[in-house]
Amino acid sequence: MKVCFLGGARYSQPLDPTSAKKFRALAGLGEIFVIGFAQDMRPRRFCDHARFYLLPKWPWPVLRYLTMLAIGPWLALWVILRYDVTILVAQSPYEGLAAAWAKALARWLGRHVALVVESHGDFEESLFLQRRVGFPGLYRALMSWAARFALDRADVLRAVSNATRAQLERWAPGKPVVQFPTWTDMEVFWKRGEEPGDRQPEIVYAGVLTPLKGVHHLISAFARIAAEILEVRLVIIGRPENPEYAEALKAQVHREGLHGRVAFLGELPQGQLAERMRKGCVFVLPTLSEGLPRVVFEAMATGTPVIASRVGGIPEMVQDGINGFLVPPGDEEALAERLRWVLTHPEEVRAMGERARAFARSFFSTEAYVEGYRRLLAMAEAARQGKGPHHEIAAL
Repeated sequence: MKVCFLGGARYSQPLDPTSAKKFRALAGLGEIFVIGFAQDMRPRRFCDHARFYLLPKWPWPVLRYLTMLAIGPWLALWVILRYDVTILVAQSPYEGLAAAWAKALARWLGRHVALVVESHGDFEESLFLQRRVGFPGLYRALMSWAARFALDRADVLRAVSNATRAQLERWAPGKPVVQFPTWTDMEVFWKRGEEPGDRQPEIVYAGVLTPLKGVHHLISAFARIAAEILEVRLVIIGRPENPEYAEALKAQVHREGLHGRVAFLGELPQGQLAERMRKGCVFVLPTLSEGLPRVVFEAMATGTPVIASRVGGIPEMVQDGINGFLVPPGDEEALAERLRWVLTHPEEVRAMGERARAFARSFFSTEAYVEGYRRLLAMAEAARQGKGPHHEIAAL
């Protein structure tokens, strides 16, 4: 098979180790092409387990999306015509708009291409939880039209959780859906989890810094227990995707009198992230909306229990009171109470971490990930060849 992925992901040249492992694994399925974004303003074209065509990463998200809409369809069409690509995989309904246009252009030229549209999160609300959006009514109307256009023209859909599957089924009833988790490089997290050593009194968060992730609620919850447990620290790891929000978090730390108790480490390589998770006593994801966040089972793989919001696909991983805790999104008192319990029950937390690690081992594997795509692409190819609808949901 020859498959072209279109998405908003950013890639480096050469690929970082995690991305290299992903595309090395997928290369066994056929010839892979990727249309995405560079890490800077310079467009790139190179081969590294797949053929990459990277657009410049403009500093403003709206410009990146407009670039994908303006250039993505023509670039995808060129790949279809030049390399005889037969399947397009859009990594959200919005990139799906560009892919659907490419599919239509290819059909006009006599090429039949299948379209797969994926959903990795709540594509209706997540944007509005990440940043302040001007003219939200207009944005919602345009986003709804784009998602509808793409989903109506998709041959097969992919979900990463029960929640994202339910949303896709609501928008595109009757379309075949294949479900399997997003990619992550688990090896480094398994290895860190095997290392001996005591855990530090550290609460760890990892993820981009946007209002969607609810880090302000975590800081407020931490402030409620900081005076009781003087040795505990909060470590915040992640890229300041929303710089205004990141500065507001630092101001909040100062306002709460937590100077010296909260560390902002920025984005870390996978190895260093795994090390921080392994050293911490608990990983916290106070998010307001999610699909199936891989950072949860990465933390679990290191033997670290998780406290997370009861949203999206998180309850599919975190079993409340068994391998972690679930709290209502935005409930700072409930989050503070769970933090207090974790910090004062080390033996129980150690056992909880062992159960978390066992769950992570059963939940994700490279083999299952590749098999998920094998099934997804086979269904897309069958649809392209007109072999009839495959109204099937595969939870892999």
